[in-house]
Amino acid sequence: MMYGTRVVSGMRPTGRLHLGHYHGVLKNWVRLQDEYPCFFFAADWHALTTHYEEPLTVESYIWEMFVDWLAAGINPNQAVLFIQSRVVEHAELFLLLSMSTPLGWLERVPTYKDQIEKLNHHKDLSTYGFLGYPLLQTADILIYRASLVPVGEDQVPHIELAREVARRFNHFYGRETDFETKALEAVKKLGSKRAKLYLELRLRYQQNGDEEALAQAKAMLDEEQSLTLGDRERLYGYLEGRYRLILVEPEALLTETAKIPGLDGQKMSKSYGNTIGLREDRASVEQKIRTMRTDPARVRRTDPGEPQRCPVWAFHQLYTDPEVHAWVEKGCRSAGIGCLECKQPVVTAVLRELEQFQERAQPYLDDPALVRAIVADGCDKARRIAQETMRDIREAMGVDYS
Repeated sequence: MMYGTRVVSGMRPTGRLHLGHYHGVLKNWVRLQDEYPCFFFAADWHALTTHYEEPLTVESYIWEMFVDWLAAGINPNQAVLFIQSRVVEHAELFLLLSMSTPLGWLERVPTYKDQIEKLNHHKDLSTYGFLGYPLLQTADILIYRASLVPVGEDQVPHIELAREVARRFNHFYGRETDFETKALEAVKKLGSKRAKLYLELRLRYQQNGDEEALAQAKAMLDEEQSLTLGDRERLYGYLEGRYRLILVEPEALLTETAKIPGLDGQKMSKSYGNTIGLREDRASVEQKIRTMRTDPARVRRTDPGEPQRCPVWAFHQLYTDPEVHAWVEKGCRSAGIGCLECKQPVVTAVLRELEQFQERAQPYLDDPALVRAIVADGCDKARRIAQETMRDIREAMGVDYS
């Protein structure tokens, strides 16, 4: 586990989770929790940017979503699970960042225009909240000084916005009048041997542009667990000849996501009514897969087909082994097997996976207090970090009035 590296990600509680969520997001979260300190949150304020007229629906989905996360393998002993609105510092940072973020930066976010076009005929999205949601997302990331944010390629512009906002904030407010004095005091806290090495590496980088020296110095600071966040930021800034770095510029952690189609071949989405829920009952799942769309060329049992044109093939890619794949390809193209035969291995594999989810979920369904205790503990942990960040931000902006 890398010290000083945090991963932050959230999900909007706007409906029951399905296999698309699992293969697109949750599987990556399960993997990341073994590698980094992870913070996963229910983005209820984000849900209200599009579901502002139905807040009670958002509330009901929050707890169901946490159960789904736990059922999918998220471990509360490894990851911090919390609710966005329970850590009010998200909203405070969002407000303060909005004072210096240019309006044009928000208007140019590609997903803003896309969502306006897709959803505006359903509801009025000409709201300040919807325009500002990328900045709220930025606050969600920066409040934890997260260095890595797992996203798909379509979300990279959001991370670029977060980087620009952090850079602009550091430029305006990272200018301590006694910065160098405080930085040199922080150097002494490294101990004589490490302090000497730090200053040598700093000189090599600033005089000669030695990138290897810069990387070595940063690695040394990452390993130094005795430093406060404020001193660590000063040393990073002093190292590169800049001012104190109050907010971390996050990196997009591009994750490979398995795309799973819906029952009709479109993207799996509750909007299309083509999903398989993570905790859906056995009979319903079996019926859905058996009746899902297949290659349109196979009108009759004797018609040959092409697996690449069939949504069921994508399920085979995720759920069955190469031996089954070869059987499907040969049987489909020669009309040696029918569509129901082709679907049966998928039915078996999906039901086996969902059975595991249901087993993990059952303790939390039997005793909902368990979920609420996990989330309450997660909110406390997240809040402590967020409060520390906000203390530094208020001090840097001169609004702590102490």
